[in-house]
Amino acid sequence: MSILIKNGRIITASQDYIADIFIERNIIDVIDTNLNLTAENILDAKGKYIIPGGIDVHTHLDMPLGDIKSSDDFETGTIAAAFGGTTCIIDFPTQNRGTGMQEAFEVWQKKAEGKAVIDYGFHMIITDIPEKNLKDMDKLVDEGVTSFKMFMAYPNSLMVDDAAIFRVMKHSSEIDALVCIHAENGILIDEIIRQALAEGKTAPVYHALTRPCPAE
Repeated sequence: MSILIKNGRIITASQDYIADIFIERNIIDVIDTNLNLTAENILDAKGKYIIPGGIDVHTHLDMPLGDIKSSDDFETGTIAAAFGGTTCIIDFPTQNRGTGMQEAFEVWQKKAEGKAVIDYGFHMIITDIPEKNLKDMDKLVDEGVTSFKMFMAYPNSLMVDDAAIFRVMKHSSEIDALVCIHAENGILIDEIIRQALAEGKTAPVYHALTRPCPAE
């Protein structure tokens, strides 16, 4: 499919100008003024900006967390993203303890299937990784999930121990995967939260104050 975008305002790191853009087979082929090319779809962008699609690398759509769940699913969340100029998101399938990462991957695929209106990819949240399950990471990398997230916070739900982090980091280096760490002292923070609640400190500001910088 070919697209010709006419008369749009293009802003780059060094330029601000009016021009036309010709796109063929999803690739920008020509940028110039007064293009006279045949295209299957011609759009007049006069008075509008032409921007590249944004990529949001950290979303949580249709994500359960205890008794709550994120308010947007893959339909409403990606529609909102598209209106804001974001054309790709990377969401977080979350492994349940005692289950495999592949199961979480398939659950999140079903959450997105038939709903997402933009491109999407996944990071994988690891909550349970004995030595014998490290090879699960290899399969996910083969399927396009090349980054994994682990939490030092949220005891009894998402938090993993240092041994698990070490195992995953070591194996990731062997399969060219990326590891993202939520680096907070979850046990310390839970204790500070307990004290704040006991003192009746429940205003929104205490969400920040119960997570002081030294706990990171």
